[in-house]
Amino acid sequence: MAEMKASVLKASVLKAWAVVENGAPLREIALPLPEPRGTEVLLEVTHCGVCHSDLHIWEGYYDLGGGERLSLAERGVKLPLAMGHEIVGRIRAAGPDAGVVPLGARRIVYPWVGCGVCARCRAEEDNMCATPASIGVFRHGGYASHVLVPHPRHLIDPLDLDPALAATFACAGITVYSAIAKVLPRPAEEPIVLVGAGGLGISAIGILRALGHRAIVVADLAAAKREAALAAGATAVVAAGEGMAARLVAACGGPAGAVIDFVNSSATAAAGYEALAKGGILVLVGLFGGGLTLKLPLVAMRALTVRGSYVGSPADLAALVRLAAEGRFAGPPLTRLPMAQAGAALMRLRDGAVTGRQVLVATDA
Repeated sequence: MAEMKASVLKASVLKAWAVVENGAPLREIALPLPEPRGTEVLLEVTHCGVCHSDLHIWEGYYDLGGGERLSLAERGVKLPLAMGHEIVGRIRAAGPDAGVVPLGARRIVYPWVGCGVCARCRAEEDNMCATPASIGVFRHGGYASHVLVPHPRHLIDPLDLDPALAATFACAGITVYSAIAKVLPRPAEEPIVLVGAGGLGISAIGILRALGHRAIVVADLAAAKREAALAAGATAVVAAGEGMAARLVAACGGPAGAVIDFVNSSATAAAGYEALAKGGILVLVGLFGGGLTLKLPLVAMRALTVRGSYVGSPADLAALVRLAAEGRFAGPPLTRLPMAQAGAALMRLRDGAVTGRQVLVATDA
């Protein structure tokens, strides 16, 4: 333990691959290494996933449709920023009020932290806090050598999981797990539609199968991603684009009871909504952008539900880790890259050239 503390004292710099200007290449920067105060815990980052949400942060806005944008600067995102919210690292130091923490232990970072004092945060529903302080969004994240976490309760034991896979659970994993929880329980043979066969969609297939669901219909524009969905266990796939709603209804053998949209563009949301059965639910997850116009009397007359789903809770993360540790969920295919290639990984994601998830790995991981 003494050696572990000494190694922290020797380090004085946090190296990061940061957004310095929106839309410009990431830049390697050096920042003072933070000293944990109060309940804070300092981790040395070993693995960090590259998430589609990082693209929006890099661009500096979300597309709200109709020519409107949600500026991240107006929401409090400040540059320079080391992005990255799918983090696994080793505990290197802790503040005086953090209690007993296992120095050197590997932990998943739960990044969706809030104010820490409101009713939602006290109930460990941090992702629903009205004043978010998310790691990798409002504070420096895992595209860096170290990360500072507000409280030990935001650290989850990855058990014996591959740390690269465990890192993806902090966003992709719990986002999928939480969205699926909003459409279950339902009969195992009743089709559930997944829109998008990227990292989230492939993970959703695995989690649904792990939970015993057997009818999974997946829509995607790319033929290669539809093939990947079939290989992951989807029971049917359809091409996205014009006419998608009719193809979904045909593949499901009738209107769908549940559609989870991991893309959430104007076109995909409209198609998913159109494919719903009476009493059906459309869960909107992705942040591609756009708008959706609804004929309000029909929403009531058909008893439809249109619901958003935003990441998940620390309990969701712990539950997903247990599910995977039991061997019931293998996770999406992973591509491992050196941490210094964060910028290149982000551009591959922007260009739609990624199947599964990319994970940045420190040289001494």
